[in-house]
Order: sequence, then C-alpha cells, then structure tokens
Amino acid sequence: MRLEYASRGLIGVLTPQANTTVEAEMSILLPPGFGFVNARLTSARSTIEERLVDYYDGLEAALGQFANAPLGAIAVGCTGSSYLVGRDREAELAARWSARAGCPVITSALAVVDALNAIGARRIALVSCYPPALTEASSAYWQSHGFGIGEIATSFNAESGFHPIYSLSGCDAAEALSDLGQQDHDAILMLGTGMPTLRPLAEAADMPGPPTLSCMLCLAWRCVRQVEGAPSDAGSVAAWSRGEGWSERLTARFP
Repeated sequence: MRLEYASRGLIGVLTPQANTTVEAEMSILLPPGFGFVNARLTSARSTIEERLVDYYDGLEAALGQFANAPLGAIAVGCTGSSYLVGRDREAELAARWSARAGCPVITSALAVVDALNAIGARRIALVSCYPPALTEASSAYWQSHGFGIGEIATSFNAESGFHPIYSLSGCDAAEALSDLGQQDHDAILMLGTGMPTLRPLAEAADMPGPPTLSCMLCLAWRCVRQVEGAPSDAGSVAAWSRGEGWSERLTARFP
C-alpha cells in the first residue's frame, strides 16, 4: 500500500512514556518518503530499572496500538530494557513480537549489534547516560554479543526534577564524548534513546577517529534497511554515521 506521507514505507515506533527524544530524532533521521506512527510504552513502576523490565513485559499488548496500520517494521525505542532482560531473552521476545505484529520488531540494542557487526567493530567505547548499575548492565550486554569494552564516559543528571536521562542536552552528550581519550577503539557508541545525540554525532563526523554511532541512529538505519530490503552493510552504516542526508535536516529544523 502506498501512503500519501510514507510512500517509501511506514515504521511503527514504540517510545517509553516520558521520553522526549525518540520521536524528534526519528523524524530527522528517516529519509524523505519514510513515515512513522508512534505508540507509548507505559509503566507505573517507581524505579528506572523496574520500568524498563515492565516495558518489555507489556510490549506485546502495546503492539495493539498500531491496529492494522501497514507497517514495514516496528522500532522499539528503548535500549535499557534489553540490558536487563539479556541477550537470549531479548531474542525470544523479538521473535514473538514479530510474529504477533506480522512484521519485524527491531529493538534499538539489536540494531546497534547489527551496525557494529556490519562495520567489523570488536572493541567499542561507550558514552553512557545511565546510572552506574545500568551502565554496568549495558557493558555486560555488549560483551555478551562479543564486543570488548574500552573507555566509558558518562553524563547523568541525577539532580533533575523531571528525569535524569531525558533532561540531558546535546551539549551534555558532546561533553561526555569529548572526555574519551585516544585508546584504540573500532567504534564509539552513544547509549540510550533519551539523551539527544544528533548534534554531537554530526560534529563528530568531521573529527578524526573511529565512527561514532548512537542507539537512535542505529535503530533508524536498521528499520530503513529492513523496509527497503537492503543488507546491513558497512557502507550504509558509514554514510549514516557521517550524517549524510539527516544532518541537513537537523540544521534546517534546529539551526
């Protein structure tokens, strides 16, 4: 079905309930001709960790929010949940969700894994927006997929009255990115879908060193490749990490 505002494909996006970044970054990252419809993952749990697990426990029911929209893929815009349920359980859940939805359901963490494997990365540096325990869970998750962890820089706003991650700015992310040294890394990964990363990514594209990726960048890239029926190749990851196409849209919308 060809849609007026999504002639190249429609993507469903599942976003954590208070996240203010996923929709904004997805709207910039998706190339012309791609559209998305958004639904929210909700939880009444009191801690970040409890909510993250709850999001995955309730995700199958959340798929019903898309009804019979002609989706080519569904993007799960939440990375922290994957760290807590672990590699094997995530794979089981993704397969079940995909069967339920009738199209591939792609978690942001698995999209990152695909991107890192496509460029042949083995050792990665992390820019974390998480509290220490969740940063540790993140490191263990990436290691379970065969990636070595080098340096870790952090940016976490524990004093925020809103949310310690969603209240971060692109400047906070850029400052943490600049804290990384000159160790031998194959890639730098900016974690989470709540910390704004597009401006730091666009600026990093002109800097020497390994490619810099973010979870939202990888999620949008993987969904577009899925809808297009295109392979997860190194060239496309490199183009996205350099900001080809989307950096102009970022500047136009947020000069």
